[in-house]
Amino acid sequence: MIISLALSVGVLGGLCTWLFLSTQAFLIWAAFIAWACFFHSGGDAAAFRTTIVSNVFGIAVAWATGLVLATLAPGPTVGAVIVGLSIALYILAAYIPAFSSIPAVTYGYAATFAFLTQNADAFTPAAMLSLTGRNALLLVPFSMILGACFAYASALCAARIRQALLQPERSPV
Repeated sequence: MIISLALSVGVLGGLCTWLFLSTQAFLIWAAFIAWACFFHSGGDAAAFRTTIVSNVFGIAVAWATGLVLATLAPGPTVGAVIVGLSIALYILAAYIPAFSSIPAVTYGYAATFAFLTQNADAFTPAAMLSLTGRNALLLVPFSMILGACFAYASALCAARIRQALLQPERSPV
């Protein structure tokens, strides 16, 4: 299984990287976080759904939290309280089955704050409410959903490669 997975993820990871770097419209690191989340969540159809739903929920919570922080500019102490409350909220949301994968929600949350804190021009109310690539609510989920799609494709390809490798050789007779 490791050989087939290495071949599949290696080829599709290279293709994903080429696509993201060629277009410069997506966040390759966010795609790879979702890719890892998919395999962490089980690497099957259910994991695909969990990855997308939970990552996007985490992104939405982080975006809303970020918008509050960017609008109020509350300072470190109040800002920490706001972030802490938002984290408690998304953990409590695990009572809802669709959001029960706390690690997957956290990946989306963390990826959103990674984008916002590394791009000061994106961490403004104007950018966060725009319909541009500076809006984390648009860019991060799109990148992570594409990463989950590549992850699912890599799992399917790995299974086919493994099946082909396990097939006994047929005699040319």
